[in-house]
Amino acid sequence: MKKLMTALSISLAVTSPMCLANDTLTLDDLAKINTVSATTISPNGEQIAFTRSIPRTVYKDKDGLNYTQLFVVDDKKVERPFITGPVNVSNLNYSADGQFIYFLAKMSKDKHKSLYRIPVDGGQAQSVMHLKNTAISDYSLSPDNSKVALLALPTKTKKKVEKEKKLKKLGFKAEVYEHDLKNKSLFIVDLKKHEKALSPTALPFNDYVSDVNWSHDGTQLLVKTQPSALIDDKYMKSQWHVFNVKANSVSLSFATKGKLGDAEFSYDGNYVAILGAEDQHDPATGRLYLANAKTGQINDWLPGFKGHIADFEWANKSNHLYFSAHVGTESFVAKIKPGSAKYKTQLKPGKLITGKLSVSDSDKTIALAAHSRNHPNEVFMLRSKKATRLTNSNPWLDKKRLAKQETIALKARDGVELDGVLIYPLDHKEGTRYPLIMSVHGGPESHDKDGWVTNYSRPGQMAAARGYAVFYPNYRGSTGKGVDYSKLGQNDYAGNEFNDLVDMKAHLVNIGLVDTNRVGITGGSYGGYASAWGATKLTEHFAASVMFVGISNQLSKFGTTDISNEMHLVHARSYPWDKWQYYLERSPIYWAGQSKTPLLIMHGKDDPRVHPAQSMELYRYMKVQGKDVRLVYYPGEGHGNKRIAAKHDYSLRLMRWMDNYLIHGKKTMPTHEIDHASNIIKED
Repeated sequence: MKKLMTALSISLAVTSPMCLANDTLTLDDLAKINTVSATTISPNGEQIAFTRSIPRTVYKDKDGLNYTQLFVVDDKKVERPFITGPVNVSNLNYSADGQFIYFLAKMSKDKHKSLYRIPVDGGQAQSVMHLKNTAISDYSLSPDNSKVALLALPTKTKKKVEKEKKLKKLGFKAEVYEHDLKNKSLFIVDLKKHEKALSPTALPFNDYVSDVNWSHDGTQLLVKTQPSALIDDKYMKSQWHVFNVKANSVSLSFATKGKLGDAEFSYDGNYVAILGAEDQHDPATGRLYLANAKTGQINDWLPGFKGHIADFEWANKSNHLYFSAHVGTESFVAKIKPGSAKYKTQLKPGKLITGKLSVSDSDKTIALAAHSRNHPNEVFMLRSKKATRLTNSNPWLDKKRLAKQETIALKARDGVELDGVLIYPLDHKEGTRYPLIMSVHGGPESHDKDGWVTNYSRPGQMAAARGYAVFYPNYRGSTGKGVDYSKLGQNDYAGNEFNDLVDMKAHLVNIGLVDTNRVGITGGSYGGYASAWGATKLTEHFAASVMFVGISNQLSKFGTTDISNEMHLVHARSYPWDKWQYYLERSPIYWAGQSKTPLLIMHGKDDPRVHPAQSMELYRYMKVQGKDVRLVYYPGEGHGNKRIAAKHDYSLRLMRWMDNYLIHGKKTMPTHEIDHASNIIKED
């Protein structure tokens, strides 16, 4: 079979700011980057099972999500594929004896996601548990692997399914908004009995169960619940409980406030580590708590910590807790023991950007997925405070020249400390001024780290290869600097937080790197809000803007989002009806008339978080007033694009818009058409 590509790569056909060499990162390269998505270590610490997210081939494969395949790599860097092809594997766990890897997947004959295991010494995947007419969304194996706690939506009988189908054919499709929600239930299954008819575990409240975790002795479960399936309830009303398996009852509930993350029993069962918020107004789950498993008393384990905890896992032979944390734009791994607020660093800051941890039975080896300035997430093994990279998911990336990248710090006009990640133009020369793309993170309860920062919507190293400086600003209200800092933007929508962006731009101009007249701004979600604000209220500072799933009207946003309660508690700290005019004036539509910045708006048509009407409103306000504006909708996409075609199309439009105004210096909008058809890969 011979594959033919018609003419040039679309990355050069659509827009070509310069002749790009083969050793630089291109638009086409963004569509083929593989990343390690999850890791879990074997009990003996000698091998790591991991999943790798692999994009479909643009212009060839049927459109869809990335495939997620299962691999195993040992401490000698020998990698073996276990389950590959068009599959999506998730939720990895080793069996207690290390002989099997358990996982969730929807295999060839499955109607729904089910529980499987595969032998580590070779063999086919074996079905462990599947439920009729519903998917298993999560599971937790008991320490001896005799039982499994499953989370799943209620099953439907065949008769009920047929009745629903018949009613739909007859036209009865009415939907009552936020009613008839299905609560996810807990099922505890004895794997030795081969149970077929499963009944949900009775809890003293009819809540949605979102997470579950066994104690080390297998007698208790940590069960996380929320009042309903609503995402707002997940964010703001979750609670952890201790469930006694033998007594079949809840023995204790932990009193926490605000957002809530993971929880895990200590090795001896006396403690529970909980990741949560400081209070109901804390925008992130970055506090580490130590709870008494008998009394429920909870204490802040690291009071005043000027960073955010990302993940943790108890040691398997002691009561030490290992955790990863983000401070500023860096990460570190450490361990701590109950009764002490002092931790011992296991991996120093500045080496890697780390996330989830997995600890071996001996506590001597830690597996983690981590990235750096030079590569996306890969598998790392941490032993004796030394991290060793075990995988290379993108060998071709080693041949690419990457631009200089560093963290820069500065002070805002009112003295608040700011930082961000700067990528210089590839082969940049001192004394030369370059165009700048400012890529603003969302949240705002998030922050950019000094690792791999390039993807389909955030141009990073790809834009640097085209002659841009790229800056990722951590404006006030970002995480990574403690709770107080993350609250600085509250009750001040688009106020000092977005003035910070202007101050950061001014800094890059003042150091001689950036041309003040060739600065573009882009971002998604809250970063899209910043991009819209930059194109309207702050229009004199930005020559081009690309807004993605962004906010344009704070009044209508509150009434059309699925997180209105979270918006009130951790962002606005007021309701629209408390101060209508304030909300209106903090909305980009209010300032559309003064805009001089060409604005490209892109949005997923099925976005539940920021309604697509937010983009329509700003488009219409600007269009009617004769502004340069364009709106692109992506059918089937939500709060961010997930399918290969939509992601690639987005990248092309983003860079064409920036090139048009910042490099080519044109005064009119580029054509709205992209000739995708000429790039379809043909086979004969």
